[in-house]
Amino acid sequence: MRTPQQPTDKPEPWAADGHLDELDEEYVEEATARSTTLGISLLVTVALLVGIVFIPAPYVVRSPGPTEDTLGEEGGVPLIEVSGAQRYPASGELRLTTVSVSGGPGYPADALQVLGGWIDPKRSVYPVEAIFPEDQTAEEVEEQNTADMVSSQENATVAALTEVGYTVPATMTVVDAIPGTGADGVLEPDDVLVSFEGTELETYQELIEGIEGTEAGTEVVLGVERDGEPLDVTVPTTDVDGRTILGVYLDPVFDMPVDVSIQIDDIGGPSAGTMFALGIIDVLTPEDEAGGKVIAGTGTMSVDGLVGPIGGIQQKLYGAQRDGATWFLAPETNCDEVVGNVPDGLQVTAVGTLEQALDAVTAIGSGTTEDLPTCADALEDLQS
Repeated sequence: MRTPQQPTDKPEPWAADGHLDELDEEYVEEATARSTTLGISLLVTVALLVGIVFIPAPYVVRSPGPTEDTLGEEGGVPLIEVSGAQRYPASGELRLTTVSVSGGPGYPADALQVLGGWIDPKRSVYPVEAIFPEDQTAEEVEEQNTADMVSSQENATVAALTEVGYTVPATMTVVDAIPGTGADGVLEPDDVLVSFEGTELETYQELIEGIEGTEAGTEVVLGVERDGEPLDVTVPTTDVDGRTILGVYLDPVFDMPVDVSIQIDDIGGPSAGTMFALGIIDVLTPEDEAGGKVIAGTGTMSVDGLVGPIGGIQQKLYGAQRDGATWFLAPETNCDEVVGNVPDGLQVTAVGTLEQALDAVTAIGSGTTEDLPTCADALEDLQS
């Protein structure tokens, strides 16, 4: 008999002549059958696990995305270029922040990504319908993101130029009246607004200021051009959530006194508006607002300088920290998501307007940050 190479409590299957005897042949057949069954079961289990892992899941996973310095360069070209005005050197960084999204139309997340999102505190998981409208296609998402980015850049440019003292003329054309408001049936598509209460309208800000200074429900006289002819119309203003509105959708076309172009690829959406505006101001003014500091932030920007809410702010906080920011500018309206979720090493100040954001950058750049409002301060003010 051969000596077994491994210890065993089974009889040696080989006879002296090298042939299996009857008893050993039955044992080998049973062992082979068991091994085959176990192997098949293991393969099936692995295949099922792999299949489950890569099955599309009805969730969206948000992760910290890349950040971009609006004072830096993109492919060797300044991200913000200006012509028609002097450009001043700027130190420091003003970083716009982004969110990377897995899941949604055309790009479904799998179970492994969703599981990672639930485990990792830097990520967030949401049902698809909480982020994307039902039946929206990947092409429609991309088109919307591109349109939002273009609008964001234009709004930021108008707000920034106005903040540094430029007049930005605008032609304001009515797209449509909002049903149920005082403008419905009074203002018509293609009407061009030329005056408010007898005062000529040169800028969009003048119209906004006129409306905000009017008590809701009050009638105002608008001068319009309709089919090329001047016409005065009386429009009752409307109250919406405590705000006075005119009740029309407008398509303003701006005559920029300074040509500003923003070179950035593969980033969409409206949330970079505040950081674009701050970057434009920094390069157009002799003051070195950022003062060598790395400052990140987010927020939409309206043409009249209001900072608006955005999505994914917790992921943006982590992205900012990862890329070296020590301060973060957060919209006041996102502060409830900020408190308790700020990564170590990052300080956050709340801003509601472009003027406040600029003051914050200047304070951070000069090292005088004692009086900057925190998100906790902003929430307390909202509750009082």
